Amino acid sequence: MATESWQVRAKTKRDAVNSLIPEQWRIKTPIPSPLAQRDVTGAYICQYLTDAEVEITETDAVGIVKETTAGRWTAVDVAQAFCHRAALAHQLTNCLHEIFFDAAIESATKLDAYYAEHGKPLGPLHGLPVSLKDQFHVKGVETTMGYVGWIGTFQGKTGTGKEMVFESEMVRELRALGVVLYCKTSVPHTLMSGETVNNIIGYCWNPKNRNLSCGGSSGGEGALIGLKGSPVGFGTDIGGSIRIPAAFNGLYGIRPSSGRLPYEGMANSMDGQNTVLSVVGPLATTVASLRLIIKALLGQQPWLYDPLVNEMPWRSDHEQCIMNYIGTANGGAGKLAFGIMRHDGVVNPQPPVRRAIDIVVKVLQKLGHKVIEWDPPSHKRGNELCMKTWRFDGGKDIHGAFALSGEPPAPQVSDGYGTSPSVEASASEIATVNVAKREWQKEYMDYWNSTERFTDTGRSVDAVIAPIAPFAAALPEKFSYYGFSTFVNILDYTSAVIPVTTSNKAIDIADDGYQPLNEHDRLVWERYDPEVYDGAHVAVQLVGRRLQEEKVLALAELVGNAVASG
Repeated sequence: MATESWQVRAKTKRDAVNSLIPEQWRIKTPIPSPLAQRDVTGAYICQYLTDAEVEITETDAVGIVKETTAGRWTAVDVAQAFCHRAALAHQLTNCLHEIFFDAAIESATKLDAYYAEHGKPLGPLHGLPVSLKDQFHVKGVETTMGYVGWIGTFQGKTGTGKEMVFESEMVRELRALGVVLYCKTSVPHTLMSGETVNNIIGYCWNPKNRNLSCGGSSGGEGALIGLKGSPVGFGTDIGGSIRIPAAFNGLYGIRPSSGRLPYEGMANSMDGQNTVLSVVGPLATTVASLRLIIKALLGQQPWLYDPLVNEMPWRSDHEQCIMNYIGTANGGAGKLAFGIMRHDGVVNPQPPVRRAIDIVVKVLQKLGHKVIEWDPPSHKRGNELCMKTWRFDGGKDIHGAFALSGEPPAPQVSDGYGTSPSVEASASEIATVNVAKREWQKEYMDYWNSTERFTDTGRSVDAVIAPIAPFAAALPEKFSYYGFSTFVNILDYTSAVIPVTTSNKAIDIADDGYQPLNEHDRLVWERYDPEVYDGAHVAVQLVGRRLQEEKVLALAELVGNAVASG
């Protein structure tokens, strides 16, 4: 198609989505520049809300469910408050792909009617608004995944009978739990970027510091929840796409191991690439919110409806073991053990990230826990394997999606995939990568086991504290290194994000005279500007072994609370 055609289609879609914001919720005055108003969270967005809306939207998912299941808050009032705040968030950051507020109010009305008739909630998440990354299929709503060529189709195809009627498995389960769905959030087209940008909505900005990216690929979720336009939402992660937006927006988030939560029926890039699987997981403002929604979903027995989900209900005893370790009754002498990864041997993080690691280490030591320096098998080798898996098909899938409309890929995508497909990997080449991956996983497992010699607990380390990215957040078009997040994906470990602090230009001074280790390191070092980064959220990730979601959440809550209390 002609260049004008994809531009017109993108604008028509963008205008159609924006037109669904009610007139009374539209910001009438010009939105100030980032120079004039860097931070649009907190008091800035709250100026457009009523006191009642602020009370509701400043409450976490656990607090909301406590009120709705007791009948003290109606589902309609809660839905309206979050729809309003989400509408504002979108106008400030471009965080939404799909708006279906009317359907949300209709769902909430039915929930209130059910409560009035039966005197009890429909389910454990009765009336809880949940936002979804634009990979989920929801009845009555399109899924474009940022592709212009997917507008008006089902994943780029027409005449499938699934258009606007098919729903992903997790959507069905969330509805059964009493959730209210009301929006889908923006993603980078292809999903393969740590920044969120596409030709439909443009660039999604970081609401805490609008000089910076909100992250990706679940960037719309990060920006929306960062502005408290959602109490909890779902993203996906194949290379950091839950953890990066959670970190950049000061949130908690968890990347579960593959096979824990249902991915069935979701749109994806490079579907069928099974060496490193994308996983689905939640982002929220509290660990308790993550626990609430994961526990509720596992109660729906997703292993009966998604063939890739393990039959593994919520394991409270795995949480309890952490409490036992830090209690003297179990002989734990009140001690946990953590590996500390300050760098990965390829890139040194920028000053704010290094300071966040130091803050966590000091808090852990103050509490009497053991910390050891993490010196694992080569991350460079593991990350190179991960990058190979993303290019098995030579970019055929994503370039095919671009060809549907003739739209060009954003620079963040073309930097990695070019502007046309390349040679696909052979079966033997894929097998070679799979063997190398397994061997690296085994080396890493053995190293983790070996740390028992240094912990003084009788166990190997309970978790590893590490950066998620080398910077607090990415500058536009400057996310050049993903190694701090992708090593978790190649290992298929469980990892949770813990917000720690904010960048401070008076403390986080640039490293003048630093001698970079390599080109990746040089780019990260050169791009740090204390003034530009001032005020940005800074986080770390807490990495556990495979399928340790309960344990990792318990540890993240313990560490997060300790950091918050100083």
